[in-house]
Amino acid sequence: MLPKYTLPVLAAAGFLFGVFEVFTSNKPTPVAQAAAEPATSPFASFIAGAGIVEAKSENIAIGTHLAGIVKSINVKVGDRVKRGDILFSIDDRAALAELAVREADLARAKAAVGEAKAGLRDAAVLQRLAESIEDRRAISTEELDRRRNATLIAQRRLDSAEAQVLQAEAAVKESRTTLDLLQVEAPINAEVLQVNVRPGEFAQAGPLATPLMLVGNLEDLHVRVDIDENDAWRFRRESKAVAYLRGNRRFRTDLALAWVEPFVVPKRSLTGDSTERVDTRVLQVLYSFDRNKMPVFVGQQMDVFIEAPDVGRETAPIRTSPPPTPPA
Repeated sequence: MLPKYTLPVLAAAGFLFGVFEVFTSNKPTPVAQAAAEPATSPFASFIAGAGIVEAKSENIAIGTHLAGIVKSINVKVGDRVKRGDILFSIDDRAALAELAVREADLARAKAAVGEAKAGLRDAAVLQRLAESIEDRRAISTEELDRRRNATLIAQRRLDSAEAQVLQAEAAVKESRTTLDLLQVEAPINAEVLQVNVRPGEFAQAGPLATPLMLVGNLEDLHVRVDIDENDAWRFRRESKAVAYLRGNRRFRTDLALAWVEPFVVPKRSLTGDSTERVDTRVLQVLYSFDRNKMPVFVGQQMDVFIEAPDVGRETAPIRTSPPPTPPA
């Protein structure tokens, strides 16, 4: 049998242990150190925005006019291509077979034209013979009219045969155009950024969530900055702007305005911040910079700061002059 003080002692010990655990576990969680120190603005009053590096030509998502099985891929990531170079080819066996059939139809139509011309010459000879007879008693009026009508009919047959040649030539041209469309060409002088299709895969036509290929002109780079609609009224085209490389603020470069897209759009580029609004709209501004000062890649994020008037001060109206024209 347990002593009479055993249970009270155990209860008191449990209570004290619980109090100790409450106090020791109630300490604030230490704040994790940042992987890299965030960039700070060099301006007293500024607009901050997240920038995405993109090609000067913008990132061009390559598609195909006609869907089909990919026959061959002619480029790889990093290749430089010129306008008109073949990027990849779609299986063209069906198109080649159709072209052969239409070329045969064209040859038959041309043969029909030769036959119609011979018929017209024959009818014309018979008509001239009939009309050359001076004695009208030797040939009836009905026979003369019949030969004249035969000449007109032969002429119309020739016209129909020539029209069929034009139709067959158009069909051949259509088949050759289809063959050309099965060869997907580079639209500009560019560098291949992504290849998302392989031989044997089915390439769909139309807009795709993941493009078949991605190309862009990397001779010059732009950074596309999203300015929150609440700060858009503070933006000035002539304001200074700087960019810091995300993850290493030691890399900094001055920015030069390329152009402004004067249409506020829903925000698509997210930074991953838990407090970030995803339902906001943004004004997109594009800046150019010297890529030799920045070890950046297309698609990389940058922290951009744009000098802006103080919120508490009255400012002049925003200039409404048209923006610079984007490159073709």
